[in-house]
Amino acid sequence: MRNNGVVTTATTVSPVEVEELDEALSDDRPWVTVVWNDPINLMSYVTYVFQKLFGYDKATARKLMLDVHHKGRASVTSGSRDEMERDAARLHTYGLWATVIQD
Repeated sequence: MRNNGVVTTATTVSPVEVEELDEALSDDRPWVTVVWNDPINLMSYVTYVFQKLFGYDKATARKLMLDVHHKGRASVTSGSRDEMERDAARLHTYGLWATVIQD
């Protein structure tokens, strides 16, 4: 294609190819439950919830709580989407802000 003496070329990509690639990539990535920092819950309470819901020992639960506190978030569980949505709902019943994302 010519435009005022400049030669340009155009390449087209089939939308089907792009969708297939996106689906292939998304199927391989695990789902995770992320707990977000909030100004409400005490750090000791968050540690307790991680121990109670997920069976973490105190050191692991505390490390995850500190990630939430200092980094603003922590991935606390991973697995299938249904399992992670269930974990997020359980965290909500304890007053923690949690979401599910694909890692």
